[in-house]
Amino acid sequence: MRPPLSLLVFVVGAAALGIEIAAVRLLAPYFGASEVVWANTIGVVLVALSAGYWLGGKIGDKRPHMADLCAAVMIGAALTALLPLVARPLLDVGVDALDSVSAGAFIGSLIATLILLAVPVLVLGTVAPWALRIGIDGVDKLQAGALAGRLYALGTVGSLLGTLLCALVLVPGLGTRRTFLLFALMLALVAIVGVAHRHRWTPIPVVIAVLFVLPQAEIKPESSAGRVIFEDESAVQYLRVIESSSGNRTLELNEGQSRHSFYRPGTVLTDDYWDATVVLPLATTARPPERLAILGNAAGTTARAYAHYFPETQIDGVDIDGELAEVGRKYFDLPEQNFTAHTADARPYLRSTTTRYDALILDAYRQPYIPFYLTTREFFALANDRLREHGTVVVNVGHPKGSNLLERVLASTMAREFRYVWIDHTRPTNSMLVASDSPIQPQDVIDGTADIPSLAPTGLREAGLLMPAPTGADVYTDDRAPVEWLIDRSIVQYAAGE
Repeated sequence: MRPPLSLLVFVVGAAALGIEIAAVRLLAPYFGASEVVWANTIGVVLVALSAGYWLGGKIGDKRPHMADLCAAVMIGAALTALLPLVARPLLDVGVDALDSVSAGAFIGSLIATLILLAVPVLVLGTVAPWALRIGIDGVDKLQAGALAGRLYALGTVGSLLGTLLCALVLVPGLGTRRTFLLFALMLALVAIVGVAHRHRWTPIPVVIAVLFVLPQAEIKPESSAGRVIFEDESAVQYLRVIESSSGNRTLELNEGQSRHSFYRPGTVLTDDYWDATVVLPLATTARPPERLAILGNAAGTTARAYAHYFPETQIDGVDIDGELAEVGRKYFDLPEQNFTAHTADARPYLRSTTTRYDALILDAYRQPYIPFYLTTREFFALANDRLREHGTVVVNVGHPKGSNLLERVLASTMAREFRYVWIDHTRPTNSMLVASDSPIQPQDVIDGTADIPSLAPTGLREAGLLMPAPTGADVYTDDRAPVEWLIDRSIVQYAAGE
């Protein structure tokens, strides 16, 4: 017996591209999911496929036999199944580079992608030209072109299906490890028919099936910061919650190089940049906003503080990952009253909403980058259009210690759409840009918090740090916003000690 060539090529196409998508999710808890990681993954896959096409053509000419082709697919299935099993020890070592060298995300993810993906994808890449060579023996030469077109079309349709299925269904539903195992099992089952007479291949689909049904292991169960009390893979990213011995809780996303939310029992203040986001929206009126949107709400650190100090404020928490609101309610005391969670990307949300706000807080990062479309003149024009009179926009600008490149570009860009742009260097790695068409007055921050004893020191501190923001840098637009280059330059300068 032999499997149909069309089915074999279709399944291999689905697996090859599904593996690529799953690989990014596999790397994300260690190196993030930035454009650098995507570029490395896509580049390695393309090179491996190209090498596989060349090798498959050579082998197909020498061994145009279906059994040999199916054996190659079985090897690809075995390597795919091994991939998530060997990934963790390898990535644990590789992530040390990210912790100690700022440029480690590029180097570490490139090396990891080469080691993990190159060989399995190369083996799968041999299938299409090899199958074409076998198929040509069974058709008239005048039909060879039609056969080639059909096989490559089926392979491409399989790749499309594998990509969509992996991103939309398999990773969110099964997790990354089982997604790899499912693709490996598909490959093994379609190929076993062609090598059933070679009994040494029979255990492969059985072993893969057993691995698939085994309980899912933890992804990154260890942390030097405390005990991991929750971890999951959402439809968007990897996330985990760490609890220290003192009861403090931290939300980490993907590679875990930044704290995206923080909870301290007994208080809503954090002694970190979130405290500034609570008081700076008062800078034009000395009154708390009636309606506030937090773009990049995560698990709700700022929302929790607002609900505590200003319970009359209506808060819209916007985040691209809807699961984070549930994590916030369970682990970070995210309030229910006067808080509405919206699962949306920040800019599409602002574009679609008809609500007008007294304040917008932008805190949306995919470490170490801020999405370029949230840094442009067009975005800030949209933000200004969604503000009421005397409204403010507060932007958290994360940056390497001592670097002001990003904050100057953002200030210059915001200055094209707002009359006043001020800056608060609240922490060594976080600056707050405050923009409005109304005058920004530090005294309003002091006055607005003076009657709240536990918040007044924060208001006094942040007011004392407020000053007009330096401009004169490039203005970013939707057409040109090289924010990745700018941040990479900042990282390199920091690593070089400049």
